Amino acid sequence: MSRAMGSRYTVEYSKEMQEYFEFVKDLLDSDVVNEMKNYRHHYSVTCFQHSLNVSYYNYLVCKKLGLDARSAARAGLLHDLFLYDWRTKEKKPGEKPHGFTHPQIALENAKAHFDVAKREEDMIVKHMWPLTVKLPKYAESYVIVAIDKYSAALEISVHLGRLMKNKAKQIKNRKAS
Repeated sequence: MSRAMGSRYTVEYSKEMQEYFEFVKDLLDSDVVNEMKNYRHHYSVTCFQHSLNVSYYNYLVCKKLGLDARSAARAGLLHDLFLYDWRTKEKKPGEKPHGFTHPQIALENAKAHFDVAKREEDMIVKHMWPLTVKLPKYAESYVIVAIDKYSAALEISVHLGRLMKNKAKQIKNRKAS
């Protein structure tokens, strides 16, 4: 059962998420997308969970703005399909850091496993703009840039909140003993 952070709806079973689920069901059922569950992304959040967060919020914003919500949902789920632990991956001499290179790797992986529309390609390969230098071509591409940053901030905030809660418990326990 999948749920975007901050959402009260499960992707697979809620009436509210039915359209979203129809747009991404084939991706969620695929082994390659599920492989993202094996890689930590932002602290305790997996690459899969981060991509689900981006996909869901990207879908909601694009739908609200009258943009291509289907492409937004699909590109969001595929935007970080790089399939390695970027913290431990050995960098080749002269290779740019992960933030600059992973959008192209994600796009290549996505195209190897799925039919990817031109709008989705642009969203995947430019989600790290301005690091990717080339301007996004579509409104949906600008949305994913913002949603990716929003999701990362949400995930980091949840992690920091847990740390603060644990620290407060430790202080309380020390005072009690």
